[in-house]
Amino acid sequence: MENQQNVAGELVTRLFTWTIENVSKLITRKHYSEVFLVGDWKWRILVFPKGNNVKELSLYLEVADASDLPYMWTRYAQFSLTVVNQLSRNMSITKEAQHEFNARETDWGFTSFMPLNEFYDGGKFVRNDKCIIEARVAVRKVDIKNFEDQGTGSSAPKEPSKQEDQALKPSSVDSVQVPHLSAPFTTPTSEQGHEKVLSAPDGKLMDFRGLGKIETAFVPLLEEVCSWHPSLIECQKKRSRTYIEWAFTALGRVLHFLKTTKVKDMTPDTSERVQLLWEELKTFKFDLGWLEPYVQSALDVKKLMERAGVVKTLREDVDALEMGVKRLRARLAVAEVDLEVAKRDLAKVVEGFGETDVNRELGYGRH
Repeated sequence: MENQQNVAGELVTRLFTWTIENVSKLITRKHYSEVFLVGDWKWRILVFPKGNNVKELSLYLEVADASDLPYMWTRYAQFSLTVVNQLSRNMSITKEAQHEFNARETDWGFTSFMPLNEFYDGGKFVRNDKCIIEARVAVRKVDIKNFEDQGTGSSAPKEPSKQEDQALKPSSVDSVQVPHLSAPFTTPTSEQGHEKVLSAPDGKLMDFRGLGKIETAFVPLLEEVCSWHPSLIECQKKRSRTYIEWAFTALGRVLHFLKTTKVKDMTPDTSERVQLLWEELKTFKFDLGWLEPYVQSALDVKKLMERAGVVKTLREDVDALEMGVKRLRARLAVAEVDLEVAKRDLAKVVEGFGETDVNRELGYGRH
């Protein structure tokens, strides 16, 4: 592995070189490089040596730490991927791209990078069962600063050209995808008998105190708690508008969950969801001491419901045992009656049965 990093103007750029040994012996359908840093961001190369459902080499750049990033993260990068021609470097194949990575598109690149026969044949790109792939990745310095200051890698996306849009793709379902909190959470609503989407009850946004656009269903709840706790707004005033929108959306999610979910609706799944919502909310550095007891109470409902389930199971076991005992007692009563009848029959037989000398001779006539 070779790499170099430099800062040119407002971009932080790094060249990462990945040498893959024993190419012909690769077993897995997709293969990942080691993780490398650009600024403080983690990346890796993803390659499909036999193609991603195509007869061409498929090559992508992937965010390596997607599951650890804050809610609604984005990460913009300009990058190029190169398959090195080991006989003539000037004949190497390079493709360039730019993309705003996010929770739904954690990788981006080229499903049809080059034909497989060109890649494997001729000893140019695979030589001595070894190939070399390079990734040159550039990120904006200001984005790194935002990430450090605000806990998010957000930036304004740069739209790809029409030609790029047609050539560039995520690896889709074939890449490793991790569930993120940007996907809407749902919880049962017993009155309607179906699930209600918590993150976007009506899909509409409205302004919240001039700070940003927030889900309409969350705004009344946010107004209420912010009137009780003004520090909720004060602690976010120095943040960017986008960050503030994410922060209050996260708070709104938790409030809406607590407001709309009944005790009887709490299941292991909903308990896990509120735990994830709570962990997400804490990343935005609100003073949440006033809210934590209510969240903890909701999480304790899980334990209560679990105990109720244990009690129900034990009660059912007791009822079953009691029924078994009743059946056994009925059988015992019948057996006792049968025993008394048998005793009486025995007594009658014994009464008419004289004593017999077991030592006397049986004989066969007179003596």
